[in-house]
Amino acid sequence: MRWLFLLLVVLNVFYAVWHQQEAPMRPKEVASQSLYKGAHQDIRLLSESESGQARGAATAKPQVDNENCLYVGGFSRLEQLAPVSQRLVSLDISARAVAVNGPDGVSHWLRISPEARRLLDETLLQRLSNDFKDLKQKIMLCGGLQVP
Repeated sequence: MRWLFLLLVVLNVFYAVWHQQEAPMRPKEVASQSLYKGAHQDIRLLSESESGQARGAATAKPQVDNENCLYVGGFSRLEQLAPVSQRLVSLDISARAVAVNGPDGVSHWLRISPEARRLLDETLLQRLSNDFKDLKQKIMLCGGLQVP
């Protein structure tokens, strides 16, 4: 029994020495965060970037083709937009009717100007949705749409 115990101790020592001789794992080197502080340094909301563009460019034209605009509507007939347009005009919100070709055919939308977009908050959009059946809202690019 004594020999069995000594054999197990020797095997245990041999096993410990064998694991110590293996190369230790090197920690993975991580690049410094200062290398990533280029274009990804700050995260801005879409509404913040639009207001910054509008404030910074007073002499530039108000709508850029790659700028995002708010659209309300989504009706199949142009006549259905008239009451929504009148409601928005009564609230001093400027909007322009546009037609969008989609897979379901032509749908008619009102494009809210970026200057007036700040006046149209979520509660007002909810009230408009309650007052006008099937009224939808989308944020799409300002350019590239067909104007009727």
